[in-house]
Amino acid sequence: MTLTVAQLSESELLARIFPRLHAGTTTLLGPGDDAAIIAAPDARTVISIDTQVQDKDFRLAWPNGTASTGFDVGWKAAAQNLSDINAMGASATAMVVSLTLPGTTPVGWVEDFADGLSAAIVALGAPQCSVAGGDLSGGSEIVVTVAVTGSLEGRDPVLRSGAKVGDQVAVCGNMGFAAAGWALYESSILPSGHTGAMADAATLFARPVPPLAAGPAAAMAGATAMMDISDGLLRDSQRLAAASGVCLDLDSAVLAAQARKLEETAVVLGENPLHWVLTGGEDHSLLSTFPDGYSLPDGFVRIGSVVSMGAPEAAVTVDGQNFEGAASGALGWDHFAV
Repeated sequence: MTLTVAQLSESELLARIFPRLHAGTTTLLGPGDDAAIIAAPDARTVISIDTQVQDKDFRLAWPNGTASTGFDVGWKAAAQNLSDINAMGASATAMVVSLTLPGTTPVGWVEDFADGLSAAIVALGAPQCSVAGGDLSGGSEIVVTVAVTGSLEGRDPVLRSGAKVGDQVAVCGNMGFAAAGWALYESSILPSGHTGAMADAATLFARPVPPLAAGPAAAMAGATAMMDISDGLLRDSQRLAAASGVCLDLDSAVLAAQARKLEETAVVLGENPLHWVLTGGEDHSLLSTFPDGYSLPDGFVRIGSVVSMGAPEAAVTVDGQNFEGAASGALGWDHFAV
């Protein structure tokens, strides 16, 4: 019989979780007390928080017959939070985790969650980041909230508001793969049918791979503005453009080259791969701007330029034209869209 969380006390469940949590190098006092203590040698702390809600951000049962495992949800919780710290040009130092669980949740799912969280921290390149504690609660659905702290290590933060006219626009990381993976999970194509680029897309949706070394590298290379692409290239480009008071003009040829990587999956699903590249979220790549003439750090690809602000609705253009989906609002993920 499957052991569920309702069959354990909170202390017994924590006793199963704590040994699985990654211990980094910056936590002075970790799980077990009323609060954790994290070293802050920079004297400034970068902090961010994200939430995943069952059936909104992940499903325990997908239409194609797969499930979001505890490992997958833990991995994604770590990845999306580490990416936000990365987007400031900082390095993550510690996480605290809040879990709301129905009593019917298998204990094994929770253990797998802790394993996925810890595995992502190490595999994505943030071994200094500790899981320093958190909270457990009961509820009608699984809700995962992770807060993460980071250190600028003496650098200035890279904000969304620093882009200047004439800057080059660049991205580091995948574009459109997570959106293609989401479409596969929502389809009737069984996992056994996922091969090649399709398998890559499905994997990167479940376990995104943000380029964590790229944030600090971009900061040191003179990035003028930067943000994590979590809600789609167009939507997040609009946010950066609005913060900086400029327009970003994207190069369709470069975007088309990215879309060709997803062409096989798009043909199978009857979708437009360029739409995934432009509006798909959760790849957690880095969108950055750099002064014209600066050498881009490894992994960054130039995708456009910063130009003067036109009309507010034209904060982002493709080859100087509004994207065709802009009028319908189809620019990317919106948590409150119906």
